[in-house]
Amino acid sequence: MSLILCIETGTDICSVGIADGGELISLRESDEGRDHARKVGLFVDELLRETGIAPDDLDAVAVGKGPGSYTGLRIGVSFAKGFCYGVGIPLLSVGSLDALTEVAREDYEAGILAVDDWEQAVLCPMVDARRMEVYAQLFDSAGRPLTGVAAEVVTPESFAPYRHRAGRPFVLFGNGARKCSEVLPDAVLVEVAPSARGLARPAQQALDEGRTEDVAYFEPFYLKDFVVTAPKRKIL
Repeated sequence: MSLILCIETGTDICSVGIADGGELISLRESDEGRDHARKVGLFVDELLRETGIAPDDLDAVAVGKGPGSYTGLRIGVSFAKGFCYGVGIPLLSVGSLDALTEVAREDYEAGILAVDDWEQAVLCPMVDARRMEVYAQLFDSAGRPLTGVAAEVVTPESFAPYRHRAGRPFVLFGNGARKCSEVLPDAVLVEVAPSARGLARPAQQALDEGRTEDVAYFEPFYLKDFVVTAPKRKIL
């Protein structure tokens, strides 16, 4: 099995974990503000000491590639690239919304989340941007994408084709979800936070399939465009 260092820093949460064969074996997290530049290296050092794993024992580093906070993504990706270059191991990337969905699925499997008709649910992870803007993507309950990643200004019409399907709960989560719940009152809001543990299984699959990144040229996925709607009234 493969040992993979997992790093997720695209939001206010700084999260670092080590996975063995796709299963998390150790984790450090902090939501105490944006101090990622200091904490990510500290957490990696603590995890390696705690597990007795040497840097050379690791098979790869996986990083949440975004979308998310510009600064947070730069910190996580820069650290991951430097670590890979120094140790001589592959770099893997996992979409941050994919990873957030994986956390939700793991929480449901563990009985932490209770959602009726989960098997039919449409999952909508949201990463906060600003005001009513979020980065979002839709998935089915097995984690398969139903749409591409989008920058969305959330309105009552957002995601309408997926929200009004009988027997398919529309589940919101992530740090952008709570502010949108009143605008989307038919949605089911659950508490799921970004975490490096959401990278463990996707990263193992990427490594098994040889989907590695170029350490020199890899860049985060920032996604800055937003879908805006025309105002209903014009001010002359």
